[in-house]
Amino acid sequence: MAGVSMRRKASGKRSNLLKPQQQQQQPQPAMHPSFRARKIVVFLSVFSAVTVIVLWWNTWSFFRSDDQISSFKIVNEFPHDPNAFTQGLLYGGNDTLLESTGLQGHVSLENFTYFHLMLIRAFQKMDYSYFGEGLTLLGQRLYQVTWLKKTGFIYDRYNLSNFKKFTHGMKDGWGLATDGKIIFGSDGSSSLYHLNSRTMKVIKEHVVKYEGHEVHNLNELEYINNEVWANIWQSDCIARISPVNGTVIGWIIDVLNGIAWDEDKKRLFVTGKFWPKLYEIKLQPLRKPLQLTATEETTLDAT
Repeated sequence: MAGVSMRRKASGKRSNLLKPQQQQQQPQPAMHPSFRARKIVVFLSVFSAVTVIVLWWNTWSFFRSDDQISSFKIVNEFPHDPNAFTQGLLYGGNDTLLESTGLQGHVSLENFTYFHLMLIRAFQKMDYSYFGEGLTLLGQRLYQVTWLKKTGFIYDRYNLSNFKKFTHGMKDGWGLATDGKIIFGSDGSSSLYHLNSRTMKVIKEHVVKYEGHEVHNLNELEYINNEVWANIWQSDCIARISPVNGTVIGWIIDVLNGIAWDEDKKRLFVTGKFWPKLYEIKLQPLRKPLQLTATEETTLDAT
């Protein structure tokens, strides 16, 4: 199955986002939960996935080589909670995936065990005042950040019991990843942060750029093969970023929020917010040139 088929099956509509403006990632905390959830569904329907990178520039010609762009094929698929507003996803070993979700008052952290397509779950519900965001695993501890607060939580990786609360040095909490030593973080801007894993203070910050252009809306993160992979909020692509200098070295198209990497078996898992499926995928070179739709061409010409 082609990557675009997976995306359209899961989201179904397209939009024409043009600029990397900072959008509110979630509805305001003061709203009633049911009304907020309905607004989020409408928002996602209107703003789901442009074909790659239309967010920033007026032409596709900035891609110097198709080698920088990857698509994928689906290797396997698993059931996924269609009510999960996916914010962070990671592989925990032994066919176990851990997922953090948003929306106040809903389950914030889940432990999924896939064994012959059987699904076993463990839950950790966050206090209503917090909106769960990105998640990463370092040693035996899970680190999670929250939206609109500089507050995060550390959990036991096995039973999800809450160890302690921490304060981080980013402007907001969106995504987390780790290379086993330091923690990488995002806050929805173009910044990729390096955080001290003991203090969660910022020790380095890179502005992420591709061909001299800032790449905004960095969201969920994953560390894969010495690269930081970032979902781009309000688009259907993943940026492959060098953690050394913040340079984008490649793109993966037609994938929404949620990336998990099994280092031992070299397996890549993806999903999206409210998706009914979680997919194991294998990357492959883009086989045909990118094409703009007539609507996208007209909109881009007007900018």
